[in-house]
Amino acid sequence: MPQNWLYRRFNLFLERHMPEGLFARAFIILVAPMILLQSIMTGLILERHFENVTRLLARSLARDVSLLITLYEDSAKTEADIKRIQQLANERLVLGLTIQTGATLPDPAPEPLFSRFHARLTRELNVETGKSFWIDSQSEPGFVDIRVAVEKDVVFRLLTREERAQATSTDMLLLWMVISSLLLLGIATIFLRNQIRPITDLAAAAQSFGTGRDTGAFRPRGAREVRLAGEAFVDMRDRIARQVEQRTAMLAGVSHDLRTILTRFRLELAFLGDGPKVKPLKEDVDEMQRMLEAYMAFVKGDGGEKASEVDLGSLVQAAARTSERPGSTLAVDVPDGQMVRVKPNAFRRLLSNLIGNAMRHAKKVEVKAVISDHLLTLTVDDDGPGIPPDKREEAFRPFVRLDNARNLDETGTGLGLAIALDIARAHGGELKLDDSPQGGLRAVVQIPV
Repeated sequence: MPQNWLYRRFNLFLERHMPEGLFARAFIILVAPMILLQSIMTGLILERHFENVTRLLARSLARDVSLLITLYEDSAKTEADIKRIQQLANERLVLGLTIQTGATLPDPAPEPLFSRFHARLTRELNVETGKSFWIDSQSEPGFVDIRVAVEKDVVFRLLTREERAQATSTDMLLLWMVISSLLLLGIATIFLRNQIRPITDLAAAAQSFGTGRDTGAFRPRGAREVRLAGEAFVDMRDRIARQVEQRTAMLAGVSHDLRTILTRFRLELAFLGDGPKVKPLKEDVDEMQRMLEAYMAFVKGDGGEKASEVDLGSLVQAAARTSERPGSTLAVDVPDGQMVRVKPNAFRRLLSNLIGNAMRHAKKVEVKAVISDHLLTLTVDDDGPGIPPDKREEAFRPFVRLDNARNLDETGTGLGLAIALDIARAHGGELKLDDSPQGGLRAVVQIPV
């Protein structure tokens, strides 16, 4: 299966080196073939254009030089003949001919690197004239200096324009190709950005809705498939909102009915006095009340609470005060005046459960908060017995009580970590358990802010 192996390796290479953003990936998919095609076409066009045109121009120039030499050799070589040949070369052929007498060829000039024109002209002059010659295409910008030893002490010097000897429109061709490519690339970039913006808007709306924030005036737009996805998101958002509203109303009714029954229990117990048989019944009623509140808090989650800007330090300090226990010390390291956008009551419940669990089983607890790259990382470390790694996933399950009671909330129902995890996820974040540097358990909450 070599083909499958190569395919997997190629996909792995792309995953490692391709950018993560959709716009960047689509841009590469759009630009890479264009650049490859333009490079191939440019190479082919330049090769054919430069080679063919330069060959024809060099051959034409060499033949013109050969014609002038032939006219000179066939003439009487008088002053009138020389003047007539120069007039023909300069006015008709535009070669810039000067016939020098008593002159010799200069020393050979170094051949320019990567000059195919110089080699082509040298080859054509050898074929057409059969004379010794000297070429300089660098000393005079825009001109080619050709000198041919016609006979002893007679040298034809031709200072002709460069376009008579080689193709000089290559730069303009390349310039127009680059300009047209950049123009098309700019149009494609604008079009691509307009196509991707509805997708990013949909992702932002989904993220805001997932963290309990207002999605704003989101309106599906873009291509048909993107609009369908946006309309499906709007329908889902409306259905979830109706379901949450109905559940909240139902829970409010259930809570009211159960509280009414518990209130009647309390009144009936009040008429019985404070005897030794009545006291356990009152404690049971109080425990039922606390358990009811815990169950309702777990089922209700954040209760539809809206996120708002609050002071992080005040939230942590409030949760710490309600969780303090005799014999345990609590250290708080939170930036002063740091504002975060969270659901205040739900987030305070999350902090109370985590800090309360730590204070219940440790002598030293440390709470630390750091905000970096729009991410709030809050850690609660303790020096207690901790939770074995293979039990940490189970600790988040509702109503599960581990041996060290790490999943208990203030009511002892086994919902502490489950409630904290739901609240963290309702904020678009996550809650994880790890080993603490103090030797106990570390709870890490990460929430985008």
